[in-house]
Amino acid sequence: MLKWKDVINFANNGNPAPSKKVIKIDEQWREQLSENEYYVTRMKGTERPDMSGSCTLLEPGKYVCVCCDNLLFDADEKFESGTGWPSFTQPATIEAIGYVRDVSHGMERVEVVCNVCDAHLGHIFPDGPLPTGLRYCVNGAAMKKL
Repeated sequence: MLKWKDVINFANNGNPAPSKKVIKIDEQWREQLSENEYYVTRMKGTERPDMSGSCTLLEPGKYVCVCCDNLLFDADEKFESGTGWPSFTQPATIEAIGYVRDVSHGMERVEVVCNVCDAHLGHIFPDGPLPTGLRYCVNGAAMKKL
């Protein structure tokens, strides 16, 4: 079970090795993704709160990266955070997610990315529920539910 100290360690010292890597040129991503999916995942955009409609969907399932189908989260770790973005307490596997220090917009945060294709997913915060205290705040456009 990951804790905040593990997240900071990955962000500062490198991420777990992914199961594989998917690399495409920008033109290939643009052909594959919708305009919004491209904006969020490849341009590090953020969708408006409650845009995806999946925040309150707390039914069983798996969430995969919209870009490469890498398994990111299990619905068992999803919770209603009230933020307007889907929230999770743990990734599906330790190597599913990459962590990047983000000092943009005048603040210091930790960005979460797909560890297989480097798609921007959102950010992680240490204000989630126990026992981990983690809140993966993820753009709905970056994932698809299976």
